[in-house]
Amino acid sequence: MWLVVEVARIPYLREEVEIPEDVELTVEGMKVRVKGPLGELVKDFSHVHKLLLSKEDNKVILEMYFADRKGRAVIKTIASHIRNMIIGVTRGFRYKMKIVYAHYPMEVKVDEKNKLVIIRNFIGEKSDRYAKIEEGVKVKVTKDDVIVEGIDIDAVGQTAANIHLATHLTGKLRKSPHGREGGPGILDGIYLYEKEHIK
Repeated sequence: MWLVVEVARIPYLREEVEIPEDVELTVEGMKVRVKGPLGELVKDFSHVHKLLLSKEDNKVILEMYFADRKGRAVIKTIASHIRNMIIGVTRGFRYKMKIVYAHYPMEVKVDEKNKLVIIRNFIGEKSDRYAKIEEGVKVKVTKDDVIVEGIDIDAVGQTAANIHLATHLTGKLRKSPHGREGGPGILDGIYLYEKEHIK
């Protein structure tokens, strides 16, 4: 007599990312290396469990067995990271930020040696404020704009966030110019207003 056991279907997810002709992409275990006209990026995804990475012809294959709802979100996120790496090495990323002040003229300078953005005379403060420039990111200052450029979208975005947060006011400092609570507030700061590609 034979015992028939029904095996449940294993939840399986597969995502594919196309590799353009002008991009060289290699997969080494869980490490993805992407080379293009603008430079090279390397990201390690070994912190993601149950994910399998491989390369077939001109595609990166992402696979996950026993995937649940969270696994579906993870595999989509990693695929998005790889697509952003490809866009970064082919077209790059540029974030434009506006220097806004009402009364005290703000002075913004870039210290390339120490990888810092220096903000002087913010709302009349005597001490300087500083924002860290992430690795591989270039920052330029024009009359009223701060331009943040790079091939790694995470580093470009983090640098823009560092600059914005350096001039972000909280609590009692955010009172109106007349010192009253609930007033119009202080609008001085450096704000992101546009995202575009370098090429």
